[in-house]
Order: sequence, then structure tokens, then C-alpha cells
Amino acid sequence: MAKILISAGEASGDIHAAAVTAAIKKIDSSAEVFGMGGDALRNAGGEVLFDIKDHGVMGFVEVLKKLPDLFKLRDDFAKVMDERKPDCLITVDYPGFNMKLAKLAHDKGIPVVSYIAPSAWAWHKSRAKNVAKIVDRVACIFPFEYDVYKEAGANVEFVGHPLVDIVKPSMDAEEAKAFAAKEEGRKLILLMPGSRLMEIEKMLPTLLEAAKLIKKQLPEVDFVMPRAGTIPLNLLEEKIKASGITVRITEGNNYDLFSVADLALATSGTVTLEAALCGLGSVIVYKTNPLTYFIAKMVVNIPHIGLPNIVAGKSVLPELIQNDFTPAKVAQEAMNLLGEERNAQMKKDLAYVKERLGKPGAVGRVAELVLKIAGEKR
Repeated sequence: MAKILISAGEASGDIHAAAVTAAIKKIDSSAEVFGMGGDALRNAGGEVLFDIKDHGVMGFVEVLKKLPDLFKLRDDFAKVMDERKPDCLITVDYPGFNMKLAKLAHDKGIPVVSYIAPSAWAWHKSRAKNVAKIVDRVACIFPFEYDVYKEAGANVEFVGHPLVDIVKPSMDAEEAKAFAAKEEGRKLILLMPGSRLMEIEKMLPTLLEAAKLIKKQLPEVDFVMPRAGTIPLNLLEEKIKASGITVRITEGNNYDLFSVADLALATSGTVTLEAALCGLGSVIVYKTNPLTYFIAKMVVNIPHIGLPNIVAGKSVLPELIQNDFTPAKVAQEAMNLLGEERNAQMKKDLAYVKERLGKPGAVGRVAELVLKIAGEKR
């Protein structure tokens, strides 16, 4: 019986961890998968020992504040490794913590598969060499990161992007419209402020102000906010009520929403790529601590932060970062994207993004890889 330890630190990673867990159990129903995740991992049959609701954090300064908690979490994982003796560790994204966890597993003789590996292509390439030293296999999801890791000496495999498998509406068009309460002749715009509490605080107020400006220019518009499982419902309701604009909150079925919405105002992250795969464009926004932003500008060496733009290798969706992230600019970019000519071009660009992500089957390939490595360990 394979024993797989898994670590996903935030909502998007939880989705990927859950998909791999389901694929592992489909191949080997007796396999045990346990570790850190959330509701998605739990629903896929994984044992959640550490819930992501307690550990999601992003940004240099923000991580410093959470260091004591992260050290304790690492110690707790060490106990699990010693007591349950997993055959393999899968790290899913969340690189700041997961690479420390990978080093811990490596030192204990536990093989490590890095899935959604650290973005060495965005940072200094020496980062890939550090990963190569402690990870037994890097399962690359982007074609352009394969070369970076191969050059660094990592044992690397391009598996394709898992979202190609995961992102599929479950309803037909009419059912999805009913779920979204999309009315004929009215535009539907999604507000997606993020899956971390700090993102809600920094992004949601500006998005709500932008929605009010859009409503003035385009009265025939409705706003919907799909709630991330990591964000309390009452927090969103309070902020929406205080803003004075009507926004309906939905639970689940995000891909069905994406398939019928006209546009999203979205915090930069995996969700913008999920939307792109459904043919939904976004105004991509982000704002963080000024010191975190300053450090990021010094060390990140790519021209875009939005995943659809990174995958396309060019700007296909607008990005409003830091001081550019204002209600007026968000509203202006939204109105531009809703224009007929610009919207048609955006749809073509999003189809290209989807093509770049490779063929379906990534999740199954990762599951097979993990079980193979776990079997070799046993």
C-alpha cells in the first residue's frame, strides 16, 4: 500500500492536490494520501492533517510575520514523516514553505516530487539548481520551464498543465446561465478578489469601487463573486454591504460561471488562467505591501505577472499593479475589453493560451509518476 504525503498551501494548490489524489486512488484504491490541503483534498479522499485556512500567506514581508507558525508547521510535518513513514512527498506550489519541506524529506530519505514547481524561470535561474539538489523529480507544467530545470541538472518531466484536465464546466449553457442568474441583454462581470484574507483586504475595496464606476457607464450589468473556500462568507457580505453596490455571492461551480460570464476583475493568480481556459478574459490586478513590491521588482525578471500573459509570451490581458490599480483604471480597462473589436481579439488570444498548455492527461501522468517513485522506495 502506497503512503503519499502531500503539501498544498493555498486554494489553487488544494485543487491540484485533490486532482492528483483522485487520480492516484483511481490507479491504486488502497493508496493513502495525507498532509496539508483543504476541502478539495478532503473531498478527493485525502486525509487533511493541516488545513490551508490556517497557513495561506504570500509576500516577503507577510511571510516574515508568519515565520513562527511556519516553523511549527515544518516541525509538525517532521513528526508525520517519522511516525507514518511516507513512501513519497508531493509538494504542490507554495514554494517558500514547500522547498524547506522538500529538504526535510530529502534528508530523511523520502523521495520528493515537485509538482507546480518553484517559478525558477521568473526568478534567478540558480533557484532551479537549489531545487534540483533536493527534489527527485520535477513535474513541469509549462513548456518553457522544462529547459530551465533541465539545464540546472534536475530530473525533469514535462507533464502538461493540469488545468487542461481540471477546468471543465459541469453544466450545459442554459443550466450555467440559470446558476449565474445571467439575464438576456445584460453583461455579467465576476469579481474575484483572491483566496487569501490579505488579498481580500487589499483588493476587494478597490474592485467594488471599480464595479460602481462600471455600473454608471453600463447600467445593464450584474456582478457576481464566487467565494473562495478560504474566505469567510460574512467578511465578504460586510464589505459588499458597506460599498453600496449589489454583488451576488456564489458557492462552487466556478467553471460554469466562467463559461457564461462576460468578464472578470481578478486578483493575479491561477484563477486568471482557469478563466482563460473557459474563454473568459480578466482585468488582472494586484497590490501588496510596498516593501514586498520593491523587493519583487528587484528579483523577478519577467515582464508580466498574469499567468495568461506569461503563457502567451505577450500582453493579451491588461495588468494593473500597485499604484496603477485604481477604480478608474480598472473600470476603463473593463469597458475596453467589453468593446466588440477588443473582445474578439481577446477571445483569439485566449484560445492561443489554451493551445500552449499542452494536451490533456497531466494529472494522470503525475499520479503514475508518484506511484512509480513510491513503489521504488518501498
